[in-house]
Order: sequence, then C-alpha cells, then structure tokens
Amino acid sequence: MRAPTLADVPAITAIYNEGITGRQATFETRLREPAEVQEWLASELPFLVAEDDGAVVGWARAQPYADRCVYAGVAEFGVYVAGRARGRGVGRALLNRLADEAEAAGLHKLTSRVFTTNAPSLALHRACGFDEVGVVRRHAKLDGEWRDCVLVERLLGEAAR
Repeated sequence: MRAPTLADVPAITAIYNEGITGRQATFETRLREPAEVQEWLASELPFLVAEDDGAVVGWARAQPYADRCVYAGVAEFGVYVAGRARGRGVGRALLNRLADEAEAAGLHKLTSRVFTTNAPSLALHRACGFDEVGVVRRHAKLDGEWRDCVLVERLLGEAAR
C-alpha cells in the first residue's frame, strides 16, 4: 500500500468508473475523466492505492467533510476495489490503513454513507471497526429511485477513547 502517483491515475479512474456503473457505491452517474481524478492527488489528506502484482486494484481516500473550521478533524472517505480483486482483503487493508493515516494526520473521525443494499461494503466497514450510526432515508435519487444509506463512522485517536 502506498500513496498514488500520476501513473496510477488511469487505474484509479477505471476503478471509480466501475463503481459508478455498478450503481451500488455512489450516487454519481457521470463517468470521470483522468484529469478530474488527477486533481485528487493535490489533497493533503490521506490517499492510498493497493496493488496486486504491480497493478493498482483499489484505492481509498479521505476528503474534507465540510469547509467549516469546526469540522477540521472530520473527513469523509471513499474506498473502491476493482471487481477482479474483491473478496481478497484489499478493501479491509485499505480502510484500516486509511484510518491509521487519518489518525496520524490529526483527524478524529472518518465518516461515509453506504447504500443499505450494499451488503459487502457494510460488512467491510463493520470488520474495520466502523459503527453504523443510523439510516439516512431517501438521501438522494439514483436512476430516478430514492436510495437509503447507512451512515458509518470510525472515531480515531483521543475521540475513540
């Protein structure tokens, strides 16, 4: 596991676009271009890629939860694993390492929303010590249908004690 480089952008983009087309990981419907994903590399928050035999097979990144200063220690995150690499512990390794790096960066909470229908992702988050805080009903529409999400969070550092 390591920080991504410019050379990883096409693979990161392809994995994200796979998540978009799968309709179980994000409300996004427009496929991303590598130039858009490349902008993510400028963030100071943790961003990781996982490799298998030299090929990027997953990524996880934290991004600011909100721009208000009171939320400076909170980050929203995403974790995506290529279909061919799922079920092999890649997501778990990424998510645990992301939490470690987020804590080292001074963050006190990671949070995200997971579709209630995405059982593998919910199981991953539970296995990585994330709490299910509640269900956000009808959070947004995807393909014209309301979707509910489970709000997950993991407290870090002093906040976790």
